[in-house]
Amino acid sequence: MAMVRQTRQRAAVIEVLQTSREHPDAAAIHAAVRERLPSVSLGTVYRTLDALVAGGVVVTLERAGLATRYDWREGTVHHHAVCRACGRIFDVDAAALPAVPSVNLPGGFRVTDVHLEFMGVCDGCEPRTT
Repeated sequence: MAMVRQTRQRAAVIEVLQTSREHPDAAAIHAAVRERLPSVSLGTVYRTLDALVAGGVVVTLERAGLATRYDWREGTVHHHAVCRACGRIFDVDAAALPAVPSVNLPGGFRVTDVHLEFMGVCDGCEPRTT
């Protein structure tokens, strides 16, 4: 991991990410960490998130006009399903999906990662859209 030393603040950010299934944004992570460490700053949370992303254990989920969300990735391979109505993001186990077909990529292009997103409407929102 890219971080040099482990602090209580960094450990708390990591714990929030590891236990959350909500794909929280920085403000939600900050609020959760402040419940245990009231003096932690939003800047500390952002620096920790930047280091975790750089270290490859956290990925960002970005949507135009919305706050960046964060997802703990270490040891898991999954994709996402996003509800267009409420914005919830659900994990989709990559092993449950068929293999991605090979495509004609530019010469010399090396794939390092694949991110699939399924867009739709979740069960909780379906009745509202009909």
